[in-house]
Amino acid sequence: MKRIGLFGGTFDPVHNAHLALARSALADLNLDEVRWVPAGRPWQKARQLTEAAHREAMVRLAIAGEPRFVLDRIEIERPGPSYTLDTVRELQAREPGNEWFLIIGQDQYAGLHGWVGWQELLGRTVLAVANRPGVARAADPEVLRFPHRSVALPMLDIASTEIRRRVASAADVSELVPPEVAGYIDRHALYRAASGS
Repeated sequence: MKRIGLFGGTFDPVHNAHLALARSALADLNLDEVRWVPAGRPWQKARQLTEAAHREAMVRLAIAGEPRFVLDRIEIERPGPSYTLDTVRELQAREPGNEWFLIIGQDQYAGLHGWVGWQELLGRTVLAVANRPGVARAADPEVLRFPHRSVALPMLDIASTEIRRRVASAADVSELVPPEVAGYIDRHALYRAASGS
């Protein structure tokens, strides 16, 4: 049986806080691997995402060199909206017997009661909740009443929104993203439009 951390997100772009969180999850949860799952069409996102191929490429560059970081294209390949429950069901059917830890942010934990099939999701995974500095951990009372396991993980205060804003204004982002990702953003002229997409 493997202990696998499931780390989904738009990764638009992937940044140093994502990597630090994944490394913390490996160590703190004694994981065999962290499975990075770039979102295809997340149902919660209103803004237009950068093309999946670019987001996937940036994640590949960011996680190269850590054999316990694995990219999974499951949501990119699936048509229609990306629901975490569908992803977990598919992975568990494909790889029975593994223990799955769902790595989510504090804001996601607070809004978990709005996710499709959240009760089933809690029964299928152990939640690993990343807490932003200075932000109290909170969950909806409905979620707290439902039996589930969760562990706390630290998270650096870096946001993809701020990185996109900085790139659009020609500011330096080299301290926020891995060098390979910064180079990729520059080569492909990503995030330069005023829309921030």
